[in-house]
Amino acid sequence: MVILYQLERTWGIPNLSHFCCKTETYLRMADIEYAIKATLPLFAPKRKLPYIEDGDLKLADSRFIIRHLKTKYKDLDEGLTPSESALSLAMQRLLEEHLFWATMYSRWQYTDANWQVNKKAIFSVMPPVIRDLAAAYYRRRIQRQILGHGTGRHNAKEIFELGMQDIDALSACLGNKRYFLGDKPTSLDASAFGFLINTLGCPIESPLKDHSLSKDNLKNYVARIKQEYYPELQ
Repeated sequence: MVILYQLERTWGIPNLSHFCCKTETYLRMADIEYAIKATLPLFAPKRKLPYIEDGDLKLADSRFIIRHLKTKYKDLDEGLTPSESALSLAMQRLLEEHLFWATMYSRWQYTDANWQVNKKAIFSVMPPVIRDLAAAYYRRRIQRQILGHGTGRHNAKEIFELGMQDIDALSACLGNKRYFLGDKPTSLDASAFGFLINTLGCPIESPLKDHSLSKDNLKNYVARIKQEYYPELQ
């Protein structure tokens, strides 16, 4: 059985980590048996979550995890045309390499209110004596990552403007389809759900969230995926 290591559930969504949510959603969409063990990035390979254990194999990074799941268990992308596969890859890059950073900025830097919500969700499991120190350390570390990526070199208005362009593209790509590439879920849907629910479905407030909620097709898509694959969270 696959063991998925990820953050504790919170906020009424599958996971506050976009990538943990993406990975678990793929497991559910592919109907792969798995168990969850909650942990923190400090104890993970590459110091990032999620990671899995599958027999003797320990594997980190959602991209490599899903490649393994496709090979050993079920490939949700089997049957896609070359152009569909290219679109899937491009949209996942948009989600994971661009929109992600706007959402991270909203959690770790945009307002103190957002930071306090984020801090409580992640670090409340730690002993009080080290909680604030760990939170401050990771906040500085992630803010440096946001700056290094380039997103942190813009002001808030510019960051959210770029994120809104991503949301517009996702909304246009989905249109009125049930899933992004038709009537069956693919790895793009696992990624899209993980990132969209962490944009419009969590208690982190920003103009990016407001813009996402204005897109009825994306809002309905997230609600439908959550109801279909995470009925226990309804």
